[in-house]
Amino acid sequence: MVSNNLLYAFLITLFAGLSTGIGSALAVFTKKTNTKFLSFALGLSAGVMIYISFVELFPQAIELISDTAPRQAELYTALAFFVGIAVIFVIDMIIPDADNPHELHKVEDMQKSQNSHALRRLGIITAVAIAIHNFPEGIATFSTAMVSLELAIPIAVAIAIHNIPEGIAVSIPIYYATGSRKKAFWLSLLSGMAEPIGGLFGFLLLRQFLDSFGLGIIMATVAGIMVYISVDELLPGAEKYGQHHYAIVGFIVGMAIMAMSLLMLGVSL
Repeated sequence: MVSNNLLYAFLITLFAGLSTGIGSALAVFTKKTNTKFLSFALGLSAGVMIYISFVELFPQAIELISDTAPRQAELYTALAFFVGIAVIFVIDMIIPDADNPHELHKVEDMQKSQNSHALRRLGIITAVAIAIHNFPEGIATFSTAMVSLELAIPIAVAIAIHNIPEGIAVSIPIYYATGSRKKAFWLSLLSGMAEPIGGLFGFLLLRQFLDSFGLGIIMATVAGIMVYISVDELLPGAEKYGQHHYAIVGFIVGMAIMAMSLLMLGVSL
Protein backbone atom coordinates (compact mmCIF):
# COMPACT_ATOMS: atom_id res chain seq x y z
CA MET A 1 0.00 0.00 0.00
CA VAL A 2 2.82 2.38 0.93
CA SER A 3 4.69 2.02 -2.38
CA ASN A 4 1.51 2.26 -4.46
CA ASN A 5 0.39 5.44 -2.76
CA LEU A 6 3.75 7.23 -2.67
CA LEU A 7 3.45 8.98 -6.05
CA TYR A 8 -0.20 9.88 -5.49
CA ALA A 9 0.61 11.21 -2.02
CA PHE A 10 3.29 13.49 -3.46
CA LEU A 11 1.05 14.73 -6.29
CA ILE A 12 -1.86 15.45 -3.93
CA THR A 13 0.43 17.36 -1.56
CA LEU A 14 1.98 19.24 -4.49
CA PHE A 15 -1.49 20.28 -5.64
CA ALA A 16 -2.30 21.66 -2.18
CA GLY A 17 0.95 23.64 -2.08
CA LEU A 18 0.70 25.07 -5.59
CA SER A 19 -2.67 26.64 -4.80
CA THR A 20 -0.80 29.62 -3.33
CA GLY A 21 -0.33 30.49 -7.00
CA ILE A 22 -4.11 30.81 -7.36
CA GLY A 23 -4.12 33.38 -4.57
CA SER A 24 -1.25 35.20 -6.21
CA ALA A 25 -3.04 35.34 -9.57
CA LEU A 26 -6.20 36.65 -7.90
CA ALA A 27 -4.15 39.33 -6.15
CA VAL A 28 -2.12 40.70 -9.05
CA PHE A 29 -4.86 40.59 -11.69
CA THR A 30 -7.75 42.05 -9.67
CA LYS A 31 -8.31 45.47 -8.15
CA LYS A 32 -10.61 44.42 -5.33
CA THR A 33 -10.76 41.42 -2.99
CA ASN A 34 -13.85 39.22 -3.38
CA THR A 35 -14.63 39.01 0.34
CA LYS A 36 -17.81 36.97 -0.11
CA PHE A 37 -16.00 34.25 -2.04
CA LEU A 38 -13.09 34.09 0.42
CA SER A 39 -15.37 34.01 3.48
CA PHE A 40 -17.41 31.19 1.97
CA ALA A 41 -14.33 29.26 0.80
CA LEU A 42 -12.51 29.52 4.14
CA GLY A 43 -15.66 28.45 5.98
CA LEU A 44 -16.04 25.51 3.61
CA SER A 45 -12.43 24.44 4.24
CA ALA A 46 -13.01 24.55 7.99
CA GLY A 47 -16.14 22.42 7.64
CA VAL A 48 -14.28 19.82 5.58
CA MET A 49 -11.33 19.64 7.98
CA ILE A 50 -13.33 19.48 11.21
CA TYR A 51 -15.76 16.89 9.85
CA ILE A 52 -12.98 14.63 8.59
CA SER A 53 -11.00 15.01 11.80
CA PHE A 54 -13.76 13.96 14.19
CA VAL A 55 -15.86 11.64 12.01
CA GLU A 56 -13.14 9.81 10.11
CA LEU A 57 -9.55 10.34 11.28
CA PHE A 58 -10.13 10.09 15.04
CA PRO A 59 -12.14 6.82 14.89
CA GLN A 60 -9.68 5.34 12.37
CA ALA A 61 -6.78 6.22 14.65
CA ILE A 62 -8.43 4.39 17.56
CA GLU A 63 -9.10 1.37 15.36
CA LEU A 64 -5.51 1.21 14.07
CA ILE A 65 -3.93 1.65 17.50
CA SER A 66 -6.28 -1.00 18.93
CA ASP A 67 -4.49 -3.63 16.84
CA THR A 68 -1.40 -3.18 19.02
CA ALA A 69 -2.67 -1.59 22.24
CA PRO A 70 -6.41 -2.28 22.58
CA ARG A 71 -6.69 -1.09 26.18
CA GLN A 72 -4.81 2.19 25.68
CA ALA A 73 -6.01 2.99 22.15
CA GLU A 74 -8.26 5.89 23.15
CA LEU A 75 -5.60 7.34 25.46
CA TYR A 76 -2.87 7.22 22.80
CA THR A 77 -5.24 8.69 20.21
CA ALA A 78 -6.16 11.59 22.48
CA LEU A 79 -2.51 12.26 23.34
CA ALA A 80 -1.48 12.24 19.66
CA PHE A 81 -4.39 14.54 18.82
CA PHE A 82 -3.21 17.15 21.32
CA VAL A 83 0.41 16.73 20.23
CA GLY A 84 -0.73 17.75 16.74
CA ILE A 85 -2.42 20.82 18.19
CA ALA A 86 0.69 21.64 20.24
CA VAL A 87 3.01 21.40 17.21
CA ILE A 88 1.05 23.86 15.08
CA PHE A 89 0.45 26.10 18.12
CA VAL A 90 4.20 26.39 18.78
CA ILE A 91 4.82 27.26 15.11
CA ASP A 92 2.14 29.95 15.38
CA MET A 93 3.77 31.39 18.49
CA ILE A 94 7.21 31.52 16.84
CA ILE A 95 5.92 33.63 13.94
CA PRO A 96 5.27 37.30 14.91
CA ASP A 97 1.66 38.46 14.52
CA ALA A 98 2.45 41.00 11.79
CA ASP A 99 4.13 38.32 9.66
CA ASN A 100 1.72 35.52 10.44
CA PRO A 101 0.18 34.02 7.28
CA HIS A 102 -3.34 34.35 8.64
CA GLU A 103 -3.00 38.10 9.14
CA LEU A 104 -5.12 38.88 6.10
CA HIS A 105 -4.33 41.41 3.39
CA LYS A 106 -6.65 42.97 0.83
CA VAL A 107 -5.68 44.20 -2.62
CA GLU A 108 -7.20 47.64 -2.05
CA ASP A 109 -5.31 48.08 1.25
CA MET A 110 -1.94 47.51 -0.41
CA GLN A 111 -2.75 49.89 -3.24
CA LYS A 112 -2.89 52.73 -0.71
CA SER A 113 0.61 52.11 0.66
CA GLN A 114 3.50 54.12 -0.78
CA ASN A 115 6.41 52.53 1.15
CA SER A 116 7.87 50.07 -1.36
CA HIS A 117 10.73 48.95 0.90
CA ALA A 118 8.35 48.10 3.74
CA LEU A 119 6.02 46.28 1.35
CA ARG A 120 8.88 44.23 -0.11
CA ARG A 121 10.06 43.28 3.37
CA LEU A 122 6.51 42.34 4.40
CA GLY A 123 6.10 40.12 1.34
CA ILE A 124 9.40 38.28 1.84
CA ILE A 125 8.87 37.73 5.57
CA THR A 126 5.32 36.55 4.93
CA ALA A 127 6.59 34.09 2.31
CA VAL A 128 9.09 32.64 4.79
CA ALA A 129 6.42 32.47 7.50
CA ILE A 130 4.02 30.66 5.16
CA ALA A 131 6.74 28.20 4.11
CA ILE A 132 7.37 27.33 7.78
CA HIS A 133 3.64 27.18 8.42
CA ASN A 134 2.97 24.90 5.42
CA PHE A 135 5.57 22.33 6.44
CA PRO A 136 3.39 20.43 8.97
CA GLU A 137 0.39 20.79 6.65
CA GLY A 138 2.39 18.97 3.99
CA ILE A 139 3.21 16.20 6.45
CA ALA A 140 -0.48 15.95 7.37
CA THR A 141 -1.67 15.70 3.75
CA PHE A 142 1.09 13.31 2.67
CA SER A 143 0.67 11.02 5.69
CA THR A 144 -3.09 10.82 5.19
CA ALA A 145 -2.62 9.96 1.51
CA MET A 146 -0.32 7.10 2.46
CA VAL A 147 -3.18 5.61 4.46
CA SER A 148 -6.24 6.58 2.39
CA LEU A 149 -6.40 8.45 -0.91
CA GLU A 150 -10.16 8.86 -0.44
CA LEU A 151 -9.54 10.91 2.70
CA ALA A 152 -6.46 12.72 1.41
CA ILE A 153 -8.14 14.24 -1.65
CA PRO A 154 -10.77 16.30 0.23
CA ILE A 155 -8.15 17.25 2.83
CA ALA A 156 -5.86 18.47 0.04
CA VAL A 157 -8.71 20.46 -1.52
CA ALA A 158 -9.49 22.06 1.86
CA ILE A 159 -5.84 22.96 2.43
CA ALA A 160 -5.60 24.26 -1.14
CA ILE A 161 -8.52 26.64 -0.48
CA HIS A 162 -6.86 27.63 2.79
CA ASN A 163 -3.66 28.42 0.86
CA ILE A 164 -5.35 30.89 -1.51
CA PRO A 165 -5.42 33.79 1.00
CA GLU A 166 -1.83 32.93 1.93
CA GLY A 167 -0.85 33.38 -1.71
CA ILE A 168 -2.59 36.76 -1.63
CA ALA A 169 -0.72 37.70 1.55
CA VAL A 170 2.65 37.09 -0.14
CA SER A 171 2.02 38.45 -3.61
CA ILE A 172 0.19 41.71 -2.90
CA PRO A 173 3.02 43.47 -1.02
CA ILE A 174 5.66 42.15 -3.46
CA TYR A 175 3.64 43.28 -6.48
CA TYR A 176 3.00 46.78 -5.16
CA ALA A 177 6.63 47.11 -4.02
CA THR A 178 8.24 46.00 -7.30
CA GLY A 179 5.52 46.41 -9.93
CA SER A 180 6.40 42.89 -11.15
CA ARG A 181 3.63 40.33 -11.47
CA LYS A 182 6.23 37.63 -12.17
CA LYS A 183 8.16 38.24 -8.94
CA ALA A 184 4.96 38.31 -6.91
CA PHE A 185 3.66 35.11 -8.49
CA TRP A 186 6.86 33.07 -8.23
CA LEU A 187 7.63 34.06 -4.66
CA SER A 188 4.09 33.14 -3.67
CA LEU A 189 4.36 29.81 -5.50
CA LEU A 190 7.74 29.11 -3.90
CA SER A 191 6.31 29.56 -0.40
CA GLY A 192 3.69 26.92 -1.20
CA MET A 193 6.36 24.40 -2.22
CA ALA A 194 7.07 23.85 1.48
CA GLU A 195 3.94 21.70 1.41
CA PRO A 196 5.25 18.83 -0.78
CA ILE A 197 8.75 19.21 0.71
CA GLY A 198 7.26 18.83 4.18
CA GLY A 199 5.32 15.80 2.98
CA LEU A 200 8.41 14.06 1.62
CA PHE A 201 10.42 14.93 4.71
CA GLY A 202 7.67 13.56 6.93
CA PHE A 203 7.50 10.33 4.93
CA LEU A 204 11.26 9.77 5.06
CA LEU A 205 11.27 10.49 8.78
CA LEU A 206 8.21 8.45 9.68
CA ARG A 207 8.25 5.53 7.23
CA GLN A 208 9.94 3.22 9.73
CA PHE A 209 6.92 3.73 12.00
CA LEU A 210 4.29 2.88 9.37
CA ASP A 211 2.83 -0.12 11.18
CA SER A 212 -0.77 -0.01 12.40
CA PHE A 213 0.20 1.72 15.67
CA GLY A 214 2.34 4.34 13.92
CA LEU A 215 -0.34 5.02 11.32
CA GLY A 216 -2.91 5.48 14.07
CA ILE A 217 -0.69 7.99 15.86
CA ILE A 218 -0.12 9.88 12.59
CA MET A 219 -3.86 9.99 11.84
CA ALA A 220 -4.65 11.37 15.30
CA THR A 221 -1.86 13.94 15.03
CA VAL A 222 -3.14 15.03 11.62
CA ALA A 223 -6.62 15.43 13.12
CA GLY A 224 -5.20 17.72 15.80
CA ILE A 225 -3.33 19.83 13.25
CA MET A 226 -6.43 20.25 11.09
CA VAL A 227 -8.74 21.15 13.98
CA TYR A 228 -6.28 23.80 15.15
CA ILE A 229 -5.95 25.25 11.63
CA SER A 230 -9.74 25.38 11.36
CA VAL A 231 -10.44 27.15 14.66
CA ASP A 232 -7.35 29.38 14.73
CA GLU A 233 -7.09 30.37 11.06
CA LEU A 234 -9.92 29.41 8.75
CA LEU A 235 -12.99 30.44 10.73
CA PRO A 236 -11.43 33.64 12.18
CA GLY A 237 -10.06 34.43 8.72
CA ALA A 238 -13.50 34.04 7.18
CA GLU A 239 -14.90 36.39 9.82
CA LYS A 240 -12.15 38.98 9.24
CA TYR A 241 -13.27 39.34 5.64
CA GLY A 242 -16.54 40.65 7.13
CA GLN A 243 -18.97 38.17 5.60
CA HIS A 244 -20.26 36.25 8.64
CA HIS A 245 -23.19 34.46 7.02
CA TYR A 246 -21.14 33.41 3.99
CA ALA A 247 -18.58 31.87 6.38
CA ILE A 248 -21.26 29.94 8.30
CA VAL A 249 -22.96 28.70 5.13
CA GLY A 250 -19.56 27.64 3.78
CA PHE A 251 -18.81 25.77 7.01
CA ILE A 252 -22.09 23.84 6.87
CA VAL A 253 -21.72 23.14 3.14
CA GLY A 254 -18.18 21.85 3.75
CA MET A 255 -19.41 19.36 6.35
CA ALA A 256 -22.34 18.31 4.16
CA ILE A 257 -20.07 17.74 1.16
CA MET A 258 -17.76 15.57 3.26
CA ALA A 259 -20.64 13.56 4.71
CA MET A 260 -22.05 12.85 1.25
CA SER A 261 -18.69 12.15 -0.38
CA LEU A 262 -17.62 9.70 2.34
CA LEU A 263 -20.93 7.88 2.02
CA MET A 264 -20.68 7.72 -1.78
CA LEU A 265 -17.05 6.60 -1.68
CA GLY A 266 -18.00 3.82 0.70
CA VAL A 267 -15.61 4.86 3.44
CA SER A 268 -16.71 3.36 6.73
CA LEU A 269 -18.09 6.05 9.04
